[in-house]
Amino acid sequence: MTTQRTRVLVVDDAKVARELLSSVLGADPSLEVVGAACDAYEAREMIKQRHPDVITLDIEMPGMDGLTFLRNLMRLHPLPVVMVSSLTNARAATTLEALELGAVDFVAKAGSGTGDFAIHAQEIVAKVKAAARVSPLSLAYRAAIGRESERIHLGRAQLDLRYRNSGCVDNSLIMIGASTGGTEAIRSILELLPAKFPPAMIVQHIPSGFAESFAERLNSCSRLDVRVAERGTRVQPGRVFVAPGDQHLLVRQSSLGLTCDLDDGPPVNNHRPSIEVLFDSARTLDGVNIVAAILTGMGADGATALRRLRDCGARTFAQDQESCVVWGMPRAAIELGAVECELPIGEMADALARTVLTPSTQLGGPGA
Repeated sequence: MTTQRTRVLVVDDAKVARELLSSVLGADPSLEVVGAACDAYEAREMIKQRHPDVITLDIEMPGMDGLTFLRNLMRLHPLPVVMVSSLTNARAATTLEALELGAVDFVAKAGSGTGDFAIHAQEIVAKVKAAARVSPLSLAYRAAIGRESERIHLGRAQLDLRYRNSGCVDNSLIMIGASTGGTEAIRSILELLPAKFPPAMIVQHIPSGFAESFAERLNSCSRLDVRVAERGTRVQPGRVFVAPGDQHLLVRQSSLGLTCDLDDGPPVNNHRPSIEVLFDSARTLDGVNIVAAILTGMGADGATALRRLRDCGARTFAQDQESCVVWGMPRAAIELGAVECELPIGEMADALARTVLTPSTQLGGPGA
């Protein structure tokens, strides 16, 4: 009995890139490359004729660029898309915009040498396979709600009203880990949270050079101060610290309070930064109320450390299967018994607020 292979369409204006992508993807027995288009117009016809399950899409193309094509695709004929991007600071913002428009993930655009490209082969195949498991309708839905300013304003207003007389639970720290699909999941949380909120630390699996753009994008849509973590920076309320793209992020405790630390050590669970490293660093903290959440992503990074945090008394959450782009890391954490509560991403901000914001009457404020 044969298993149906995932049909992949490669879209790239560079002939060498089309050939290398087609070769790498076609070598996997579970994938079938059904076409290689040189521009968006040829891709549009191939989609109609060959019915791909997944598309790899270059950002820079003549005539119609990748973002314009992606925007039209998600509106008219949503399909899982993996962007192929040059991993530079200049391209980072554009790639993050593609994820906001509905792309599942992105991979590095290799150089002209086949040896260079081979380094990325395993990652490319894995991400295309993961994209194949994503519902096109859910992608279209996520892309649509991601641009609804009315939904954001309403969500903020509801949280502000609910917690207008609240204060922060003493010494609280939020920790969030995410991978595939996480850039938008994290954004959907931070854009709702009030400015007076406990500090947060975030590990998103992201390449070096992308962290700055990611933090800037989050900062632009959030009332919190979002920045890339630096060694020795104090962890204070109202601030969110994003792990650099090539270093582990840890939290340390001293007489001055909590501070960020960075580590150049080897990858953990094949990742640097690793969620596992951040979560485990919090187990050494004394008198800190840890709240940890694990969001959408491939693999199991952070799951074991989340269980250890829960065993130490931390509050733990996971994104539910229906709202995940890839239900990998949350599933691993749930199966380990590491998760106190499983939630849709749309309810995560409120859950975090309920956990760390306490009504002022319970904090000795007016009416106590």
